Amino acid sequence: MPDVLVFAESRAGSVRKVAFELLTAARGLGSGGEVHAVLAGAPGIGGQAASLANHGADVTFVTEHAALGEYNAEALAALVAERAKSGGYRAVLFAASAQGKDLAPRVAARIGVPIASDSLSVKLDGDATIVTHYVYAGKIIATMRLAAVPAIVALRPGAIAAAESKGQGRVENAPPVGDPAASRVVVTESIRGDARKLDLADAPVIVSGGRGLKAPENFKLVEELAEAFGNAAVGATRAVTDEGWRPHSDQIGQTGRQVSPDLYVAVGISGAIQHLAGMRTARTIVAINKDKDAPIFKVADYGIVGDVFEVVPALTAAIKDAKAKG
Repeated sequence: MPDVLVFAESRAGSVRKVAFELLTAARGLGSGGEVHAVLAGAPGIGGQAASLANHGADVTFVTEHAALGEYNAEALAALVAERAKSGGYRAVLFAASAQGKDLAPRVAARIGVPIASDSLSVKLDGDATIVTHYVYAGKIIATMRLAAVPAIVALRPGAIAAAESKGQGRVENAPPVGDPAASRVVVTESIRGDARKLDLADAPVIVSGGRGLKAPENFKLVEELAEAFGNAAVGATRAVTDEGWRPHSDQIGQTGRQVSPDLYVAVGISGAIQHLAGMRTARTIVAINKDKDAPIFKVADYGIVGDVFEVVPALTAAIKDAKAKG
């Protein structure tokens, strides 16, 4: 009997990295059962199933329908809930992304079980599922025991590093539940961001700026540092986005994006608890601030006390020089 079901999130016809992270988490539960995935989208999405098999999906259920080309909350909730109920799963995993935070509660409500959202880890313990997640704006890590079956868990993007686990991975076509085109909510337009820019959830490196940059035009220092890394996205604090220096989509924190990159560089950020709640799970944190007593240094792995207008250009130049030397 399969143990874990994963909702494989996709965007614009491509599977997102968070789906691979969930598959890795599912394999890590070590239950000995199969890992299944649900992949839904417009006709042609089934071509992405091979990538899921390469990351540990034993079976991928593919649902193709023109009305699933854009995120369709009602149709997807019905589809995943039906699969979860009929498959006898121990747990159903979602990403705690914008899409996952909307979809997972809908599925939980349809099944009639609780949900653990924005989780940092998940494991099986006998008949229960154990998860950890931050509470009180990241001041405390809580451990919760979920007795309901299936356990609905939404994992924070980046909390688990994706790893390949190549297998044969079979594909089964699954019809939609009902008519996806009959959903009460219809997406009439999607405005895509710059496809050349890394999404914050997918970037291995994030360089964020705060009010210590003093003016919006000085954000070029952050952009140049991110460009020097080459695989970095640009983030910002709420104070900065509220001032209109950066779009709100760049905001990282309790009321913005929650990220867990390999490297997080905080430039001119004091470290308010609301901001820390969105980035403290980064694997390595580097803070640059002229105030040696700034709270950001309490969570940083490396701290540079100095003027960002001197430190950041020097750091950018050093990275460029190191890359040029190979």
